[in-house]
Amino acid sequence: MDLLRTSLPELADALDLGDAPLAAVELDDASPAVLERIATRARDADRILIGLGDGPPEAADLLDLTLGNAGSASIPVDDPETELAALADAVRRNPQASLVLAQVLRASEHLPVPAALDVESLAYSTLLGGPEFARWLDERGPRPLPPDAEHPVLAERDGDLLHVTLNRPERRNAYGRQLRDALVEALTIAVHAPDVRVLLDGAGPAFCSGGDLAEFGTTPDLVSAHLIRTRGGAGRLVHALRDRIEVRLHGACVGAGLELPAFAGTVRAASDTVFRLPEIAMGLIPGAGGTVSLPRRIGRHRTLYLALTGRPMDAATAREWGMVDA
Repeated sequence: MDLLRTSLPELADALDLGDAPLAAVELDDASPAVLERIATRARDADRILIGLGDGPPEAADLLDLTLGNAGSASIPVDDPETELAALADAVRRNPQASLVLAQVLRASEHLPVPAALDVESLAYSTLLGGPEFARWLDERGPRPLPPDAEHPVLAERDGDLLHVTLNRPERRNAYGRQLRDALVEALTIAVHAPDVRVLLDGAGPAFCSGGDLAEFGTTPDLVSAHLIRTRGGAGRLVHALRDRIEVRLHGACVGAGLELPAFAGTVRAASDTVFRLPEIAMGLIPGAGGTVSLPRRIGRHRTLYLALTGRPMDAATAREWGMVDA
C-alpha cells in the first residue's frame, strides 16, 4: 500500500489526497488558523489520519490517532516510523474494516450509548457481508458448532449482591449464543432490582476469550444479526448497571471479553490479565460494544490503535490508560 504523507496545512487545503486509505500527517505546523480549517475536514476524511510528532494536543485530537507525545490522543512509541509501517500493513490487509472502524469511532464519539451501539452494529452487519470477512471465513474453514452447556452462566444472590460467573471454562468462556443469552438473563434480573449490586467474573483460566469463532458466519441474515446484537446483547445491560456492577478480570480478555467489562463502573484486573482486540484481522470491527465502551474509558484514538494492531496489552498498561480501575 502506498503511504500518503502530508502536513496539517496540506490536509486542510488539498482538494485531492489520492486513494490511499491511510495518511501520515506531520504535526509541525499547527497554527490556530490551520486547526480551524482542518477540524471539519479531518472528521469527514475518507481515510485514516495518523499524526506524527509532538504537536499540540488540540492537533492530535482532530486526527484518528497520533504516534508521539501530544497528550491523551497520542500513543507514545520508541520508533514512530516502525509503528507507522505496522499500522499501514494492518490497514493494507483489511482496508475496508479499518476505515469503517475509524468512521464509526468518529461518528459515535459524542452520541448517547444506545445510539452509538446501533451505529456500531449497523457497521458490523455491513462488514459481515463484505469480502474481507468472507476471505477470513474461507481461510478458517468450517468448524463444528459448540455443544450445548447445562449452565453457561451461574447466578447466585446473597442479600443485595448478585454474583454472576461466566461458566464455560472448557471454551475459555467464549461469548457464544448460549453464554450471551444466559448472561443477558442474569443481568436483566439486576436491572429490574435497583437495590441489587452485581459482581461479574469468569470461571477457569480466562475471563472471556471473545466471540465463539465456531459460530462466526452462522447468522441466518444480517438484519437479524443486527437486532440480536443491539437488543439481545449484554452491552446495554452492563451500561445500565454501570453504577452498581463490578467486573473482575483474569487471563485472556479478548474481543467481547474486553468490550463488555469496559461498560462497567468498576473493573479490576488480576496481574495476569491480557487484553486484545482481534476483529480487524477478521475483516470486522469490535461488535460487542467496544467502539462505544472503550473510547469512553481510553479515548477513540487508543481504541483505534489497539484494534488496528491487534496487539496484546498487559494489565499494567490497561491500568495506566484507564481501561481498568485497579
